Amino acid sequence: MSDYLFRESKGADAQAPVFFVFHGTGGDENQFFDLAGKLLAGAHVIAPRGDVSEAGALRYFRRTGEGVYDMDDLALRTSNMAEFARERLEGVSPSAVIGLGYSNGANILASVLFEHPEIFDAAVLMHPLIPFAPPPRPELVGKRLLITAGRRDPIGPAAATQDLADYFSGQGAAVDLFWHDGGHELRQEEFLKTAEFLKPYRVATA
Repeated sequence: MSDYLFRESKGADAQAPVFFVFHGTGGDENQFFDLAGKLLAGAHVIAPRGDVSEAGALRYFRRTGEGVYDMDDLALRTSNMAEFARERLEGVSPSAVIGLGYSNGANILASVLFEHPEIFDAAVLMHPLIPFAPPPRPELVGKRLLITAGRRDPIGPAAATQDLADYFSGQGAAVDLFWHDGGHELRQEEFLKTAEFLKPYRVATA
């Protein structure tokens, strides 16, 4: 059984979409929790806290330097996160399972998509960095992906972002790649694009 600390919305219908949100390095379960409720009102929001500390900053897996990942630890944490997601999905029949992550949160979400593509129907990856070649995953066919990034991002280079988008497209996923002209910071236009991407999953209200 996984032991992540997490924040979860209450009162969502059993058929409501489940929306997992993953913070960036130095964030916590609160970073995107309220925003998630606005982006996808009526969704069942689940926000796990990273369980790795890097000089006091919370993360989802270890690294040995900027852009240099501890691949054994990433494999372990990916397995743990997939187990956590499955546990939270027990007993519900959501209309869709969606993930959103920023930076380190986008990276753990992408890693779960690589290794356990059956869990998520759609995902928003904000400023990801995947410095390795993911394995072929035909199970990604039909998944919807939004990737947002800055053209001048010093942490997630544009070429690496394009490679990731090309990977998902090559596996048969429907990929929307959205750029802004800045760096690693999140911008309002990214959230507007995310809201547009999430429209098909909105809960109908009377």
